[in-house]
Amino acid sequence: MADTHVFQAQPLERAVAALVAAGGSEPREAQLVAANLVMANLCGHDSHGVGMIPRYIESLKEGGLHPNRHPRVTLDGGALLALDGQAGYGQVIGMEATAMAIERAKQHGVCVMALANSHHLCRIGQWAEQAVAQGLVSISFVNVISRAIVAPYGGSDARFGTNPCTIGIPLAGQAPFILDMATSGVAQGKVRVAYNKGEKVAPGLLIDDQGNPTVDPRYGVVEPLGALTTFGLHKGYGLAVACELLGGALSGGGTQRTGERTKKRVLNGMLSIVIDPAKLGAADFFGAEAGAFIEWLKQSPPAPGFDKVRLAGDPERETRAKRARDGIAVDATTWRDICAAGDKLGMARGELDRLARG
Repeated sequence: MADTHVFQAQPLERAVAALVAAGGSEPREAQLVAANLVMANLCGHDSHGVGMIPRYIESLKEGGLHPNRHPRVTLDGGALLALDGQAGYGQVIGMEATAMAIERAKQHGVCVMALANSHHLCRIGQWAEQAVAQGLVSISFVNVISRAIVAPYGGSDARFGTNPCTIGIPLAGQAPFILDMATSGVAQGKVRVAYNKGEKVAPGLLIDDQGNPTVDPRYGVVEPLGALTTFGLHKGYGLAVACELLGGALSGGGTQRTGERTKKRVLNGMLSIVIDPAKLGAADFFGAEAGAFIEWLKQSPPAPGFDKVRLAGDPERETRAKRARDGIAVDATTWRDICAAGDKLGMARGELDRLARG
C-alpha cells in the first residue's frame, strides 16, 4: 500500500457520503457530513477532515451518535435561543443551528444561541463562514465532552478538551476575518495525524503520562496517555476554561467532568453570539474603518522568513485553492482506518477506494 493516497475533492466526497449513508443517514445528511469533512481537508485542517470518519462510525455503533437528528428548540426568547442537538451529526446540527441564529440576528440585530448536546461540530470556522457570508459577525465558544486530552496550566494530567474559540468578521470588498483556533497548542487530531505518519510533534505541545514534556505523539493517541498543553501558557488556559463554562455549563450540555473516558462519542456545546452590523446603525463606518485598518495592517514589511502579512482565514483560503487543484493527501494509515469503518457498515470491499478514485 502506498504511504500516501491523493484524492480529488469531489470523488472523495462521494466516497465519504456513501459510507455515512451506509450508517443510516438520509442522503441530505450524508452529503452534508461528507462535504464538511472534505472541506476541512481542503482548508488544511486534516485533523477535522475525513480522518474523523472511523471515530464517527465507532460512536454510531456504540449508540453515542444518532443519525437524522435536527436541533430541538428548548427555549425561544426571540433574540435568545436554546437548542438541543440530540447527539446528531454536528455537520447538520451546526449548520441548522447557525441558520436559526442568522435569521434571529437579522430580525433583532443580535442573537445569543446556546447549543447543547451536538455530536462533533467539526471545524467551527465553517459556522463562522456561514454567518459572515450573510454580512454578520459571529463569536463562538465551544466545549468538548469526550476523553479529556488537555492539561490545565500548572497541572500534569488531562482535565478538558481542545475547547475551540472562533470569531468571524465580514470585511467589505475582501475575504472575511475568520479566527478559528483550539485553546490547546495544537488540535488533538493533528497529534493523531502525526502519529499515523510516524512524525514527532513540536516541543512544548504535549506531556507524557508522568507530566513530563515530550515530542512523541503516541502520548496523545494510545495508552498510557499524556495530555496536550494550552497555547500561551496561562492565557490559553483561561480561554479554555471560559469555553468550558460558556459552551458547556451555560448551554446546558454539561462540562468535561461528566465525560466518560471509554466512550467514542464526541459531544460539543456551543455558545454563539451573532451580530448584524447594519442593525447597529454603523454599517458604513464599520465597513470603511475595518477595511482601512486591514489595509494598514497588511502594509507592514514582512519579517525575515515571511513573504507577507496574512489575516486569520488567509492560510485556509490559500490551502483550499492549492488542494482543490493538486488533490488531498491522506496517509495510508488513515485511509486503511476509513476503509475498515466501511467494512464495519457492510460496504463491499474496495467500494470506498473505487468511489474515492473517481
